[in-house]
Amino acid sequence: MKQINREILKLALPSILANITVPIVGMADIAVAGHLHSSGDISVAALISGIAIGSMLFDLLYWNFAFLRIGTGGLTAQAYGRGDRKGCADLLCRSTGMALLLSMLLIAIQWIFVKAAFMAIDCTPEVQELASQYFFIRIWAAPATMSLMALKGWFIGMQDSVSSMSTDLVVNIVNIAASIFLALGLHAGGIDYDGIGFSGIAAGTVIAQYMGLASAAGIIFFRYRKKTFAGYGAKDFIASFNGQETRRFFTMNTDLFIRSLCFMGIYMGFTIFSAHYGDLILATSSIMMKILLLFSYFTDGFAYAGEAMTGKYIGMSSRQDVSATIRYTFIWSMGIALIFIIIYATAGIPVIKVMTSDPDVIGTCRQYLPWLLLMPVIGCAAFTWDGIYVGATASRSIRDAMIFAAAGFLASYAAGVMVLDRTVSPETWEYSCAGLHILLSAYFIHLIIRAVYLTMKYKRVVLDNPFRK
Repeated sequence: MKQINREILKLALPSILANITVPIVGMADIAVAGHLHSSGDISVAALISGIAIGSMLFDLLYWNFAFLRIGTGGLTAQAYGRGDRKGCADLLCRSTGMALLLSMLLIAIQWIFVKAAFMAIDCTPEVQELASQYFFIRIWAAPATMSLMALKGWFIGMQDSVSSMSTDLVVNIVNIAASIFLALGLHAGGIDYDGIGFSGIAAGTVIAQYMGLASAAGIIFFRYRKKTFAGYGAKDFIASFNGQETRRFFTMNTDLFIRSLCFMGIYMGFTIFSAHYGDLILATSSIMMKILLLFSYFTDGFAYAGEAMTGKYIGMSSRQDVSATIRYTFIWSMGIALIFIIIYATAGIPVIKVMTSDPDVIGTCRQYLPWLLLMPVIGCAAFTWDGIYVGATASRSIRDAMIFAAAGFLASYAAGVMVLDRTVSPETWEYSCAGLHILLSAYFIHLIIRAVYLTMKYKRVVLDNPFRK
């Protein structure tokens, strides 16, 4: 079992290192917006909310296509376990080709999408203007962003979290540096640049995505060109879109697309419902969600390890190793949960102050800190199961879990609001504060549903079905 643990750590630690920079990027974007000077009717809360809504619009788009990473990772891991290098090459061509086609579609419908989105999103005109400005700049990174989804899944499936980490680090470090420089400017070392303000945050993201794509392409060329793509030509590329494996790819991705729609419904709903309570609550909810999900970037490292190893051992037809992978992945994941409960209990306010200097936002965040102590254990379980099921390519179970979770989220929020409407006047500050508590409880309930459902089904779906002859 020491070998299993070594493999888990070898795959998880690079992913964790890369993932650490992901929330930092989100925090940096909010922090840059939070430290821009307000002007006229544009308050600091509106600037933060503009980033939150603009980011949500991209979540709304990109989560629909999360199958490019998830489906590619699980199928590649199984092909790797079988020793099918041509199958691995086919999967990369298939997924990146689809990513580029889909990204062209997103660019083509950008105006329609934004107009339709703001018919459903209730926010102030100032926030809508800022979010639209952010969106119409960042959308031009779509080809790079979508391709990187596929490439990251492929790297993980190839048991190569180091290459995935390297690409993520390039994207995230460049994103932070470019966004700060373009938005806030630089006055040091002989440089006297004032920056372009709010638009610079989105422009920095565009630059970072293409830098990441160039980095990933370089890794493919220098590391995999000979041992995976040797003799691979144009005919092989065309053939990769035909045959039984392609049908399996699209069948699995249909389930994962539905799962992504459910994810989108939950996270979009969280932001839309928050916006209903005003800019201050929206800014607060955005910061709380960023802090809340900090632990997930550590847990995801072990989820990715579970995904890669589960897929590999299924490809090798080793049920015993799959079982050991599940057991030890969960031990590591629960350790992360306990660590973050301690961090949230001792350093919640300092982390908030890193993200904004606005006293109203900081003061409002204080009352929601107890939620940070409840989420890690159940959240780590849900996220870890996701990785294991992906490695097993058990897409139907993942889909069903998210359908039930989304229904639970919406039903619990609706029930809470019904009670709130009967007990508190909607025009009061107490109503707005209680509304965010209801939202956080609904999010907690959706995590419980996911974790319980996947726990109940794993023996049959992950340990039995893949090994039936």
